[in-house]
Amino acid sequence: MKYSTVEIMDMGLACLVEKLGIVNAEYFIATIKKENFDYTTWQREYFDEMKPGQIHTEALAYAKNQEHHGKGERL
Repeated sequence: MKYSTVEIMDMGLACLVEKLGIVNAEYFIATIKKENFDYTTWQREYFDEMKPGQIHTEALAYAKNQEHHGKGERL
C-alpha cells in the first residue's frame, strides 16, 4: 500500500510520540533538522560496519523482545 506524504508524516510522528513522548519526539525532530541529518548516508555507514549475520542476529533479538508477535495491525 502506498501512503501519501501527509499519512506517512502522521504515522511517523505518532510512532515517535508513542515511543519517546511528545517532548522527546519534538527534540528528536529539532535535532534532525538542525544537524541536516541524511538518513540514507547514516544507514549506509551503520550497516556497512556490521559483520555478516549481525543484522539477522539483532533483528531476531529485537523481535523476541517486542510485545507483538505475528499479529500485525492494519493501519
